[in-house]
Amino acid sequence: MTSQTTTAYEKYYVPEKSRLAICATIGLILSIFGAASIMNDMTFGDPAQETSSWTIFTLGMLFFLATLFSWFRTTIKENIAGMNSAQLKKSYVLGMFWFIFSEVMFFFAFFGALFYVRVLVGPWLAGEGEGGRMNGLLWEGFNFSWPLVETPQEAVGGAGAQLIANNGSFTGAETSMSFADAHAWYLWLPLWNTIILLTSSFTCHLAHMGILNGNRNKFNLWLGITVLLGMTFLCVQFYEYYEAYEHFGLTLNAGIYGSTFFMLTGFHGFHVFMGMTMLLIQLLRSVVGGQFTATDHFGFEASSWYWHFVDVVWVFLFLFVYIL
Repeated sequence: MTSQTTTAYEKYYVPEKSRLAICATIGLILSIFGAASIMNDMTFGDPAQETSSWTIFTLGMLFFLATLFSWFRTTIKENIAGMNSAQLKKSYVLGMFWFIFSEVMFFFAFFGALFYVRVLVGPWLAGEGEGGRMNGLLWEGFNFSWPLVETPQEAVGGAGAQLIANNGSFTGAETSMSFADAHAWYLWLPLWNTIILLTSSFTCHLAHMGILNGNRNKFNLWLGITVLLGMTFLCVQFYEYYEAYEHFGLTLNAGIYGSTFFMLTGFHGFHVFMGMTMLLIQLLRSVVGGQFTATDHFGFEASSWYWHFVDVVWVFLFLFVYIL
Protein backbone atom coordinates (compact mmCIF):
# COMPACT_ATOMS: atom_id res chain seq x y z
CA MET A 1 0.00 0.00 0.00
CA THR A 2 1.40 3.35 -1.00
CA SER A 3 0.49 6.77 0.24
CA GLN A 4 0.71 10.05 -1.59
CA THR A 5 1.53 13.30 0.07
CA THR A 6 1.61 16.79 -1.36
CA THR A 7 2.79 20.12 -0.11
CA ALA A 8 0.40 22.05 -2.39
CA TYR A 9 -2.26 23.99 -0.56
CA GLU A 10 -4.33 27.13 -0.86
CA LYS A 11 -3.60 29.95 1.51
CA TYR A 12 -6.55 30.86 3.71
CA TYR A 13 -6.39 34.31 5.23
CA VAL A 14 -7.49 34.39 8.86
CA PRO A 15 -8.12 37.95 10.10
CA GLU A 16 -6.89 39.14 13.45
CA LYS A 17 -9.10 39.23 16.51
CA SER A 18 -11.63 42.04 16.39
CA ARG A 19 -14.19 43.69 18.66
CA LEU A 20 -16.45 44.51 15.71
CA ALA A 21 -18.82 41.58 16.33
CA ILE A 22 -19.32 42.71 19.94
CA CYS A 23 -19.87 46.30 18.81
CA ALA A 24 -22.45 45.20 16.24
CA THR A 25 -24.29 43.23 18.92
CA ILE A 26 -24.37 46.23 21.26
CA GLY A 27 -25.70 48.43 18.45
CA LEU A 28 -28.43 45.95 17.57
CA ILE A 29 -29.51 45.49 21.20
CA LEU A 30 -29.77 49.26 21.71
CA SER A 31 -31.68 49.67 18.42
CA ILE A 32 -34.17 46.90 19.17
CA PHE A 33 -34.71 48.10 22.73
CA GLY A 34 -35.25 51.65 21.51
CA ALA A 35 -37.66 50.55 18.75
CA ALA A 36 -39.67 48.43 21.21
CA SER A 37 -39.82 51.37 23.65
CA ILE A 38 -41.04 53.67 20.86
CA MET A 39 -43.90 51.32 19.96
CA ASN A 40 -44.76 50.88 23.63
CA ASP A 41 -44.86 54.66 24.10
CA MET A 42 -47.12 55.05 21.06
CA THR A 43 -49.61 52.54 22.51
CA PHE A 44 -49.51 52.97 26.27
CA GLY A 45 -47.35 56.05 26.90
CA ASP A 46 -48.41 59.49 28.01
CA PRO A 47 -48.16 61.94 25.05
CA ALA A 48 -47.24 64.76 27.43
CA GLN A 49 -44.34 62.83 28.95
CA GLU A 50 -41.00 62.82 27.15
CA THR A 51 -39.04 59.57 27.01
CA SER A 52 -35.58 58.61 25.82
CA SER A 53 -36.85 55.93 23.40
CA TRP A 54 -35.96 57.80 20.22
CA THR A 55 -32.55 58.76 21.62
CA ILE A 56 -31.72 55.14 22.46
CA PHE A 57 -32.91 53.95 19.04
CA THR A 58 -30.97 56.64 17.15
CA LEU A 59 -27.74 56.08 19.07
CA GLY A 60 -28.05 52.32 18.64
CA MET A 61 -28.57 52.60 14.88
CA LEU A 62 -25.70 55.06 14.45
CA PHE A 63 -23.38 52.83 16.48
CA PHE A 64 -24.46 49.76 14.50
CA LEU A 65 -24.03 51.51 11.12
CA ALA A 66 -20.60 52.84 12.14
CA THR A 67 -19.58 49.30 13.08
CA LEU A 68 -20.78 47.93 9.73
CA PHE A 69 -18.94 50.70 7.88
CA SER A 70 -15.68 49.83 9.63
CA TRP A 71 -16.22 46.09 9.17
CA PHE A 72 -17.06 46.24 5.46
CA ARG A 73 -14.23 48.68 4.77
CA THR A 74 -11.80 46.18 6.29
CA THR A 75 -13.11 43.27 4.21
CA ILE A 76 -13.02 45.35 1.01
CA LYS A 77 -9.40 46.31 1.65
CA GLU A 78 -8.54 42.66 2.27
CA ASN A 79 -10.11 41.63 -1.04
CA ILE A 80 -8.33 44.38 -2.99
CA ALA A 81 -5.05 43.31 -1.41
CA GLY A 82 -5.61 39.77 -2.73
CA MET A 83 -5.97 38.16 0.68
CA ASN A 84 -9.26 36.40 -0.12
CA SER A 85 -8.75 32.88 -1.43
CA ALA A 86 -11.36 30.89 -3.36
CA GLN A 87 -12.18 28.94 -0.21
CA LEU A 88 -12.68 32.13 1.80
CA LYS A 89 -14.99 33.49 -0.90
CA LYS A 90 -17.06 30.30 -0.61
CA SER A 91 -17.42 31.00 3.10
CA TYR A 92 -18.71 34.48 2.21
CA VAL A 93 -21.34 32.87 -0.01
CA LEU A 94 -22.41 30.53 2.78
CA GLY A 95 -22.50 33.42 5.25
CA MET A 96 -24.80 35.41 2.96
CA PHE A 97 -26.96 32.33 2.44
CA TRP A 98 -27.50 31.87 6.17
CA PHE A 99 -28.11 35.58 6.66
CA ILE A 100 -30.89 35.58 4.04
CA PHE A 101 -32.27 32.35 5.52
CA SER A 102 -32.49 34.03 8.94
CA GLU A 103 -34.39 36.90 7.30
CA VAL A 104 -36.78 34.38 5.72
CA MET A 105 -37.50 32.96 9.18
CA PHE A 106 -37.95 36.49 10.50
CA PHE A 107 -40.72 37.24 8.01
CA PHE A 108 -42.11 33.72 8.37
CA ALA A 109 -42.82 34.51 12.03
CA PHE A 110 -44.70 37.69 11.10
CA PHE A 111 -46.70 35.97 8.37
CA GLY A 112 -47.46 33.22 10.89
CA ALA A 113 -48.84 35.84 13.29
CA LEU A 114 -51.02 37.23 10.51
CA PHE A 115 -52.29 33.74 9.68
CA TYR A 116 -52.98 33.02 13.36
CA VAL A 117 -55.02 36.19 13.74
CA ARG A 118 -57.02 35.82 10.54
CA VAL A 119 -57.75 32.10 10.68
CA LEU A 120 -57.93 31.33 14.40
CA VAL A 121 -58.08 34.27 16.81
CA GLY A 122 -60.52 36.46 14.90
CA PRO A 123 -63.18 33.76 14.40
CA TRP A 124 -62.73 32.60 18.03
CA LEU A 125 -63.39 36.11 19.36
CA ALA A 126 -66.52 36.22 17.21
CA GLY A 127 -67.77 33.03 18.89
CA GLU A 128 -66.85 30.38 16.30
CA GLY A 129 -65.57 26.93 17.27
CA GLU A 130 -65.54 25.10 20.57
CA GLY A 131 -63.09 27.51 22.16
CA GLY A 132 -65.04 30.52 20.95
CA ARG A 133 -68.29 29.92 22.79
CA MET A 134 -67.20 31.84 25.88
CA ASN A 135 -65.64 34.57 23.73
CA GLY A 136 -69.01 34.99 22.02
CA LEU A 137 -70.41 35.98 25.39
CA LEU A 138 -67.50 38.22 26.33
CA TRP A 139 -67.46 40.05 22.97
CA GLU A 140 -71.16 40.05 22.21
CA GLY A 141 -72.00 41.73 18.92
CA PHE A 142 -68.52 41.35 17.44
CA ASN A 143 -68.50 40.01 13.88
CA PHE A 144 -65.11 39.13 12.50
CA SER A 145 -64.09 40.06 8.97
CA TRP A 146 -60.76 41.02 7.46
CA PRO A 147 -59.55 43.74 7.24
CA LEU A 148 -60.68 44.28 10.81
CA VAL A 149 -61.86 47.92 10.92
CA GLU A 150 -64.05 47.45 14.01
CA THR A 151 -62.20 46.11 17.04
CA PRO A 152 -63.87 43.76 19.55
CA GLN A 153 -63.54 46.55 22.10
CA GLU A 154 -65.62 48.90 19.95
CA ALA A 155 -68.22 46.19 19.35
CA VAL A 156 -68.96 45.89 23.09
CA GLY A 157 -69.12 49.65 23.64
CA GLY A 158 -65.56 50.73 24.38
CA ALA A 159 -62.85 50.06 26.92
CA GLY A 160 -65.13 50.65 29.90
CA ALA A 161 -67.56 47.93 28.79
CA GLN A 162 -64.90 45.21 28.57
CA LEU A 163 -65.21 42.42 31.08
CA ILE A 164 -61.59 41.35 30.72
CA ALA A 165 -58.33 42.46 29.07
CA ASN A 166 -58.95 46.14 29.75
CA ASN A 167 -55.39 47.16 28.91
CA GLY A 168 -55.91 50.21 26.76
CA SER A 169 -58.24 51.94 24.35
CA PHE A 170 -58.16 50.94 20.69
CA THR A 171 -60.02 52.59 17.81
CA GLY A 172 -60.39 50.75 14.53
CA ALA A 173 -59.48 52.26 11.19
CA GLU A 174 -62.03 54.16 9.13
CA THR A 175 -60.79 52.59 5.90
CA SER A 176 -58.36 49.78 5.22
CA MET A 177 -55.48 49.83 2.74
CA SER A 178 -56.77 46.76 0.88
CA PHE A 179 -57.68 46.80 -2.79
CA ALA A 180 -61.38 46.33 -1.95
CA ASP A 181 -61.42 49.77 -0.26
CA ALA A 182 -59.38 51.59 -2.92
CA HIS A 183 -61.15 54.51 -4.57
CA ALA A 184 -59.61 53.70 -7.95
CA TRP A 185 -56.98 51.19 -9.05
CA TYR A 186 -54.73 53.88 -10.52
CA LEU A 187 -54.72 55.75 -7.19
CA TRP A 188 -53.90 52.65 -5.16
CA LEU A 189 -50.34 53.18 -3.91
CA PRO A 190 -49.50 49.50 -3.14
CA LEU A 191 -50.02 48.64 -6.81
CA TRP A 192 -47.53 51.26 -7.94
CA ASN A 193 -45.06 50.18 -5.28
CA THR A 194 -45.37 46.60 -6.53
CA ILE A 195 -44.62 47.71 -10.09
CA ILE A 196 -41.68 49.79 -8.88
CA LEU A 197 -40.14 46.97 -6.83
CA LEU A 198 -40.59 44.28 -9.48
CA THR A 199 -39.08 46.62 -12.07
CA SER A 200 -36.11 47.23 -9.77
CA SER A 201 -35.52 43.48 -9.57
CA PHE A 202 -35.33 43.36 -13.38
CA THR A 203 -32.95 46.34 -13.59
CA CYS A 204 -30.77 44.74 -10.91
CA HIS A 205 -30.58 41.61 -13.07
CA LEU A 206 -29.56 43.74 -16.07
CA ALA A 207 -26.81 45.30 -13.99
CA HIS A 208 -25.63 41.80 -13.06
CA MET A 209 -25.53 40.82 -16.73
CA GLY A 210 -23.53 43.97 -17.45
CA ILE A 211 -20.75 43.20 -14.97
CA LEU A 212 -20.64 39.54 -16.05
CA ASN A 213 -20.01 40.74 -19.60
CA GLY A 214 -17.36 43.20 -18.42
CA ASN A 215 -19.49 46.20 -19.43
CA ARG A 216 -18.99 48.66 -16.58
CA ASN A 217 -21.09 51.43 -18.15
CA LYS A 218 -24.08 49.12 -18.44
CA PHE A 219 -23.51 47.92 -14.90
CA ASN A 220 -23.39 51.46 -13.49
CA LEU A 221 -26.44 52.58 -15.48
CA TRP A 222 -28.80 49.79 -14.46
CA LEU A 223 -27.52 49.66 -10.89
CA GLY A 224 -28.11 53.40 -10.58
CA ILE A 225 -31.66 52.97 -11.88
CA THR A 226 -32.20 50.17 -9.35
CA VAL A 227 -31.10 52.42 -6.49
CA LEU A 228 -33.41 55.22 -7.70
CA LEU A 229 -36.34 52.79 -7.88
CA GLY A 230 -35.61 51.66 -4.33
CA MET A 231 -35.66 55.28 -3.15
CA THR A 232 -38.91 55.84 -5.02
CA PHE A 233 -40.48 52.83 -3.32
CA LEU A 234 -39.59 54.24 0.11
CA CYS A 235 -41.03 57.66 -0.78
CA VAL A 236 -44.30 56.10 -1.97
CA GLN A 237 -44.52 54.00 1.19
CA PHE A 238 -43.90 57.07 3.33
CA TYR A 239 -46.80 58.81 1.56
CA GLU A 240 -48.93 55.70 2.06
CA TYR A 241 -48.25 55.87 5.82
CA TYR A 242 -49.16 59.56 5.78
CA GLU A 243 -52.49 58.73 4.14
CA ALA A 244 -53.09 55.89 6.59
CA TYR A 245 -52.58 58.11 9.64
CA GLU A 246 -54.09 61.37 8.41
CA HIS A 247 -56.98 60.23 6.19
CA PHE A 248 -57.82 56.58 6.95
CA GLY A 249 -57.49 56.47 10.75
CA LEU A 250 -55.13 53.50 10.36
CA THR A 251 -52.54 53.66 13.14
CA LEU A 252 -50.63 51.28 15.40
CA ASN A 253 -53.52 51.66 17.86
CA ALA A 254 -56.12 50.59 15.29
CA GLY A 255 -56.45 47.10 16.74
CA ILE A 256 -54.74 44.00 15.39
CA TYR A 257 -55.15 45.10 11.78
CA GLY A 258 -53.14 48.27 12.37
CA SER A 259 -50.50 46.37 14.34
CA THR A 260 -49.97 43.65 11.74
CA PHE A 261 -50.13 46.10 8.84
CA PHE A 262 -47.41 48.39 10.15
CA MET A 263 -45.32 45.54 11.56
CA LEU A 264 -45.17 43.68 8.24
CA THR A 265 -44.92 46.63 5.85
CA GLY A 266 -42.72 48.65 8.21
CA PHE A 267 -40.11 45.95 8.69
CA HIS A 268 -40.19 45.22 4.97
CA GLY A 269 -39.64 48.92 4.28
CA PHE A 270 -36.65 48.84 6.62
CA HIS A 271 -35.25 45.89 4.65
CA VAL A 272 -35.80 47.81 1.40
CA PHE A 273 -33.81 50.67 2.90
CA MET A 274 -31.00 48.29 3.88
CA GLY A 275 -30.97 46.65 0.44
CA MET A 276 -31.01 50.02 -1.33
CA THR A 277 -28.12 51.21 0.85
CA MET A 278 -26.13 48.06 0.06
CA LEU A 279 -26.66 48.56 -3.68
CA LEU A 280 -25.76 52.26 -3.39
CA ILE A 281 -22.47 51.33 -1.75
CA GLN A 282 -21.70 48.92 -4.60
CA LEU A 283 -22.53 51.66 -7.12
CA LEU A 284 -20.12 54.04 -5.41
CA ARG A 285 -17.44 51.35 -5.31
CA SER A 286 -17.80 50.91 -9.06
CA VAL A 287 -18.14 54.56 -10.11
CA VAL A 288 -15.65 56.12 -7.69
CA GLY A 289 -13.27 53.25 -6.96
CA GLY A 290 -13.40 51.42 -10.29
CA GLN A 291 -13.90 48.14 -8.43
CA PHE A 292 -15.56 44.91 -9.60
CA THR A 293 -14.69 42.74 -12.56
CA ALA A 294 -16.49 39.96 -14.39
CA THR A 295 -14.86 37.41 -12.06
CA ASP A 296 -14.67 39.39 -8.81
CA HIS A 297 -17.88 41.18 -7.80
CA PHE A 298 -19.18 39.35 -4.75
CA GLY A 299 -20.12 42.56 -2.94
CA PHE A 300 -22.63 43.39 -5.66
CA GLU A 301 -23.71 39.78 -6.09
CA ALA A 302 -24.54 39.39 -2.40
CA SER A 303 -26.42 42.70 -2.43
CA SER A 304 -28.41 41.61 -5.49
CA TRP A 305 -29.40 38.34 -3.79
CA TYR A 306 -30.67 40.35 -0.86
CA TRP A 307 -32.55 42.72 -3.16
CA HIS A 308 -34.31 39.86 -4.97
CA PHE A 309 -35.22 38.37 -1.58
CA VAL A 310 -36.81 41.68 -0.53
CA ASP A 311 -38.80 41.71 -3.79
CA VAL A 312 -40.11 38.19 -3.22
CA VAL A 313 -41.20 39.08 0.32
CA TRP A 314 -43.10 42.07 -1.06
CA VAL A 315 -45.03 39.81 -3.46
CA PHE A 316 -46.29 37.79 -0.48
CA LEU A 317 -47.04 40.98 1.43
CA PHE A 318 -48.96 42.36 -1.53
CA LEU A 319 -51.07 39.19 -1.71
CA PHE A 320 -51.78 38.54 1.97
CA VAL A 321 -51.85 42.08 3.37
CA TYR A 322 -53.39 44.07 0.53
CA ILE A 323 -55.31 41.62 -1.71
CA LEU A 324 -56.60 38.52 0.10
